[in-house]
Amino acid sequence: MHFMNRFERDSKKTLLDRFSEPPERILIVAGPRQCGKTTALLQALKDCRSGNLYVPVDQPDFIDRHSPLETESTNAIGWPNDHQLFRVTQPDKEWLIRVWQLARLEAQKSESGYILALDEIQKVPNWSKIVKGLWDADRIDGLQMHVVLLGSAPLRIQKGLTESLAGRFETIRLKHWSYAEMSAAFNFDLDQYIYFGGYPGGVSLIADEQRWRNYILDSLAQTSIERDILAMQKIDKPALMKQLFKLGSSYSGKELSFNKMLGSLQDAGNTTTLARYLDLLSQVGLITGLQQYSVEKFRRRASSPKLNVNNTALMSASSDHTFEEARADKTFWGRLVESAVGAHLLNTHSSYAELCYWRKNNFEIDFVLARGRRITLIEVKSGKQQISSKGFQKFEKHHASREVSIKRIEVSSSATLLAEFLATPVSEWLE
Repeated sequence: MHFMNRFERDSKKTLLDRFSEPPERILIVAGPRQCGKTTALLQALKDCRSGNLYVPVDQPDFIDRHSPLETESTNAIGWPNDHQLFRVTQPDKEWLIRVWQLARLEAQKSESGYILALDEIQKVPNWSKIVKGLWDADRIDGLQMHVVLLGSAPLRIQKGLTESLAGRFETIRLKHWSYAEMSAAFNFDLDQYIYFGGYPGGVSLIADEQRWRNYILDSLAQTSIERDILAMQKIDKPALMKQLFKLGSSYSGKELSFNKMLGSLQDAGNTTTLARYLDLLSQVGLITGLQQYSVEKFRRRASSPKLNVNNTALMSASSDHTFEEARADKTFWGRLVESAVGAHLLNTHSSYAELCYWRKNNFEIDFVLARGRRITLIEVKSGKQQISSKGFQKFEKHHASREVSIKRIEVSSSATLLAEFLATPVSEWLE
């Protein structure tokens, strides 16, 4: 996808801004598979005035093939002239230390700063402890070298950060591509975005929907489950994890109790197991279970989750609807639109804002955004009858005793209004 490599996401500017500052923290570029982490980094490195060394850790002989440094530098830190030390099949502690040393030598000579970028850092065993020691030594020496770490296994990266690098890093998060980005980069119209979602790597395949479907489910979803969850966590029932993904994709936009899930799944465990598995699926950017909004936190945890895919491609690919069949089926399309709104909220809301849903008897609100005393209620009108104000009124009455500011937003089925909503980040709805 050459065009994708030319398109610049906001994360590139964020990286450039960080590179212009003193290197006080390790930069972690995080996000789900195929969201453009490496592309954004390479674009930023290309436009940055500082020197840099980019190393894809899953290609341990990369430096041997690409390093501009000759024998003078290598001999200075004890490498053999033929660089045999780099020709390894599995990068280890010694390999990482020597790569870091190589960057240090260049950083010491650079007058405009230096950047060491390590892609797929989780491939190095015990990487976080090694990085901690090297980073701390550089801080003592006052070395002006930024360090950027990327990885495609978010659970393993997070574990390393919390175990060894607490207080030493800043995370730059990339989420799934938005409607505005897919429209600008690939000329997607609104209906295409709602159905095919925000995976740039699948754009060239949408003319052959079965091929596109296989790519989404096999290359992205199943790979995320296998490599980012099952290989990282102790999962007693891997088949159940995969079934839960399929169920969640099929029921996106619906509230579904864990007990009902247990009745729909084979080899099911218990509600605690399902809740943990659903949380893991959310952490790798596949499916999230929204909690029901309540002032009491314990009531949220006890509520039935409302399932929502983080990228509508997962819902479409898991269904038996083609693009044209989906558009013709008003009920399915309505759920797809609601899931697109939910995915947009999931991908643009920050940790300081809570995203939930709300239900009281027969009254419901599709999405509830809450930050402190500010609450925004969002109801989606697509494939439904006219939105009733009774749900809004019931919510306001239920929370009348609290000193909160409540805003209402109705997302109309109008293409113009829906497109406008999908182009607006969550922060603006909480102003």
